[in-house]
Amino acid sequence: MKKPVLIVLIGPTGVGKTELSLSIAEHYHTSIISSDSRQLYKDLKIGTAAPTPAQLARVPHYFVGTLELTDYYSAAQYETEVLKKLDELFQTHPVVVMTGGSMMYVDAVCKGIDDIPTVDKETRELMIHRYETEGLEALCAELRLLDPEYYRIVDLKNPKRVIHALEICYMTGKTYTSFRTRTQKERPFRIVKVGLTRDREELYQRINQRVDEMMKEGLLEEAKRVYPYKHLNSLNTVGYKEIFKYLDGEWDLPFAIEKIKQNSRIYSRKQMTWFKRDTEITWFHPEQKEEVLQFLDSQINLD
Repeated sequence: MKKPVLIVLIGPTGVGKTELSLSIAEHYHTSIISSDSRQLYKDLKIGTAAPTPAQLARVPHYFVGTLELTDYYSAAQYETEVLKKLDELFQTHPVVVMTGGSMMYVDAVCKGIDDIPTVDKETRELMIHRYETEGLEALCAELRLLDPEYYRIVDLKNPKRVIHALEICYMTGKTYTSFRTRTQKERPFRIVKVGLTRDREELYQRINQRVDEMMKEGLLEEAKRVYPYKHLNSLNTVGYKEIFKYLDGEWDLPFAIEKIKQNSRIYSRKQMTWFKRDTEITWFHPEQKEEVLQFLDSQINLD
């Protein structure tokens, strides 16, 4: 019996994944699973370029707009929930599409996440309190003592990563590194990966244009609505962080908009660096719709 197929459509922010993902899903009469870690939050529609009501009406989507800003969520939870949803969808569809640019979330489903213990509420609250009272530098110094190996490779400017590593050290008495085995998990389905790319200038122009469109659509008003939650991890996101600086009086609005464009371009480069390491991805220009569909048909009929 043929294994079901998960088509994974990836690429940097602003490249044009949404429209092509809809065409692919329609071609196979199937659903779309979003692998965008911020589109999960229902209050961030404009700033995350979430699918519009018209797009949602064209194709059923999952993992879009399901979380509150205050909900704790992780790539490990995403892995578990997506695998469960795929199990359901594959009962009636031999092919499902997954699309998005959150590298960790894509890898969680395709490769699996290490079985790192879930952090209990008390430890999480303790570490957040310590971060708020002692600052990131003190926590980095402690991580250096407790897990020097992870300290050498972690982004020391990313509080979420540093805090999580310390939480695991505290809870288990072991290093965070000891849980990071990086073994790829077997999946009961085939994975076909398609990457979308554009020339850098072309992509940057699209990113800049998209930010201008978001502003016209009401990104400022959306950011004002969620401003009371700006300390939450869900809002540690390009587009909101910069407008919060404007709302705090640190930046004027034109400067904040320029910074959104700049930071989006930087993020697109990080995404491409990550994706380029994956030799399983076949690359296309987003306008090569027919070529993509032909490639997918040939891959899916191979088995």
